[in-house]
Amino acid sequence: MNIALWIAQGILALMFAMAGAMKAGQSKQKLTASKNMGWAEDFSPTSLKVIGILEILAAIGLIAPMLTGILPWLTPLAAVGLVLTMIGAIVTHLRRNETQGAMTNVVLLLIAAFVAYGRFALA
Repeated sequence: MNIALWIAQGILALMFAMAGAMKAGQSKQKLTASKNMGWAEDFSPTSLKVIGILEILAAIGLIAPMLTGILPWLTPLAAVGLVLTMIGAIVTHLRRNETQGAMTNVVLLLIAAFVAYGRFALA
């Protein structure tokens, strides 16, 4: 089970590090012009940067604490934070009738919930 949790953590960390870097490093205009990023129109440039930075921090939080053994309880908390983030993303996509985006977020939510449960309950 530990191997499955590490794989899930790695996938989540990679996905959120890339997505966070994109949101934190690009302008709102460039994001809204990107495919599948129309939802960015609903947020201010500052909010988009904050979301990106939080996603990068969550990616770090999924890996670093468990890898180093320093405050390993932060890993499941990072996963819980991503579950909450994905709930907000799902609501945003459904409000905009973007079902494909919502389904992607559901998958990420389920993986994050698996990591949170696995690291809280099986630790």
